[in-house]
Amino acid sequence: MKIGYSVEGSTDRGLISGLKNRWCPDAELVEGRFRGSTHTSLRREYQKICDEFQFKSVDWMVFLTDANMRLWRDVQREERGRFPEDCRTRAIHGVPDRNVESWLCADADWLGRRLGCHPDRFRCDDPKGAFEEAMGITRDDKKEDEISLTVREAPLKVWLANQSFEDFYDQVRDASQQSGCTIENLRERS
Repeated sequence: MKIGYSVEGSTDRGLISGLKNRWCPDAELVEGRFRGSTHTSLRREYQKICDEFQFKSVDWMVFLTDANMRLWRDVQREERGRFPEDCRTRAIHGVPDRNVESWLCADADWLGRRLGCHPDRFRCDDPKGAFEEAMGITRDDKKEDEISLTVREAPLKVWLANQSFEDFYDQVRDASQQSGCTIENLRERS
């Protein structure tokens, strides 16, 4: 299976890699362009990305877009509205409620133990700065491999408390069941 993805940054790329390695390790990741990089309208940019993924025989397309200061469901609805109709059935639109760090920091206690710092630093409206500092992310070292490993080992069941991650998980789980790649059921009782 080939999974195409288009994200906004290197932390997003680390997250996608970690989820792929955790949930569907035999899948091949195909990176599309960063949205916003062509300086054209999103509608045209999405069409170009879809065309590229179709040319590369991608089975599923994953798009991550930060909600920033907006309601994540509104951003998701707008993103889907700009998306080419002929590609919609193969697209997964994840919109972290603030930024992807809000998903990565969803289990602040576990992340604090993992990174050797106090978990309260991740309990804020925008944990991006705290996450980058704790991970040691710099302009020259984005720590994508470390982020990927963190995602592979994270207790994702706790992340479901974040509604935007829960929505993304449900989309990925539905897609996996159609593709023969069975991902873990985070809703099973332990």
